[in-house]
Amino acid sequence: MIPIDGAFVLEIAPRFSGAKAQRQAEIVAAIGDHLTSVLDSYDINTRLRIAHFMGQVTHECAGFRTTEEFASGAAYEGREDLGNIHRGDGKRYKGRGLIQLTGRANYRRIGGKLNLPLEDDPEVAGEPLTSLRIACEYWKDRKINDPCDDDDLIEVTRRVNGGRNGLEDRRNFYRKAKTALSRRMGIILASQQTSSLPVIRRGSFGDVVERLQRGLVAKGFPISIDSDFGPATEFAVRQFQARNGLTVDGIVGAQTWGALEG
Repeated sequence: MIPIDGAFVLEIAPRFSGAKAQRQAEIVAAIGDHLTSVLDSYDINTRLRIAHFMGQVTHECAGFRTTEEFASGAAYEGREDLGNIHRGDGKRYKGRGLIQLTGRANYRRIGGKLNLPLEDDPEVAGEPLTSLRIACEYWKDRKINDPCDDDDLIEVTRRVNGGRNGLEDRRNFYRKAKTALSRRMGIILASQQTSSLPVIRRGSFGDVVERLQRGLVAKGFPISIDSDFGPATEFAVRQFQARNGLTVDGIVGAQTWGALEG
């Protein structure tokens, strides 16, 4: 489990001022202490899955400054495909959530999964912690972890919004999330390090990478020995970690070194 919190969110989200900053602070404060446990309960718990989730959600909720669609929802009036069959349903069941839940039928369905009365009291969907869980339910429904594991930003985006809307914005937030996660993992692994060997990851190079590559080859992974920790080496490390019941993050710290050379 990778520990993330409100400070992590603010490393990724854009900065605002005035009322926008105040609302962002309220949302982040409400979800921060629950972020790790909620995401983990939906298996959004690897570096790639968390980074993609944060990239998408940060775009969808306008940088964590809203849990509710800015528009009135009138455009959804009479949309039977959304279950809006009563007068006023469009506005009543407007988009809410970090990934927006829209329409009476969807409020009823997700409310049932979360054991919340969202159809009877739709404004509950805008509460920050509930809005996070709504986003996770959407993620689970669309099986978005699968393209995350392939690091396929375009497919992740397509499953979130049906196309490529805001792709560059999502890409930028995704990259910021990866950077923030790498920094956090480096600190965690360094604090846990008991091996005399350093923590290395993709982008590392030199004799210690050559040592890693020779160890992987000896374990049956046919990679080049070039002292450069590139994508092929990272892939082999992830496979090795998976086979040995380790955290699959592509980062070689004390536990991975121990399993490789023990």
